[in-house]
Amino acid sequence: MQQALVQSGPAVHMAGVVALLGTFPALSGFDLSVARGEVCVLSGPNGAGKTTVLRVAAGLVPAIRGSVHVLGSDVRADRRSVRRHLGYLGHATGLYADLTVEQNVRFAVQAAGSKPGSHPQPIDRALTRLGLDGRLRSLRVAYLSAGQRRRVALASLIARNVPLWLLDEPHAALDPDGRNLIDELVREAAASGTSVLVASHDLERAGRIADRVLTVQGGRVAVADNVA
Repeated sequence: MQQALVQSGPAVHMAGVVALLGTFPALSGFDLSVARGEVCVLSGPNGAGKTTVLRVAAGLVPAIRGSVHVLGSDVRADRRSVRRHLGYLGHATGLYADLTVEQNVRFAVQAAGSKPGSHPQPIDRALTRLGLDGRLRSLRVAYLSAGQRRRVALASLIARNVPLWLLDEPHAALDPDGRNLIDELVREAAASGTSVLVASHDLERAGRIADRVLTVQGGRVAVADNVA
């Protein structure tokens, strides 16, 4: 049975979360609370558990212990239903190489539960904002550069207008203009009430958009800093 979203309370709340990658405890008693409209950055070295936090919140990796609530939904009880209400940008873009830029974005919107053709304006706006209008919108993704593919994945996210973004190294593969655009998009999303949880090892860049930075080590929060 699909759970209803709750409009109040934290966007993400984890308590005592343990998650395994194989037999390795990627998270070992992880605690996190992200407020509505907050930009929270997870910093730390590779292997610290940052990506696993995002994947647990997205319902892609199960928590074997502890509690996970996302947008008020109990993710441990139902890992699927919350996915249509959040946007997850991982290392892999999840795009279809044989589809065009526009087809990929439209498919992402429809796969999240929208009816075909019901969101032409958000899709057009997203493509324009990410510099994917003109001839690029009808180009197959197979012919795009890594940075352009990253932009398509971002356009898919913002076209869906979801209340939670989970971004794993969002500045990767982008040129300086693209990285600056990411910062602008995150600030605008947060200003409109969207919560943003970012995993990044580039604290100099990610710290510019953060309300709060958490340093993750050994699958737990080691240091918490307010930067806003």
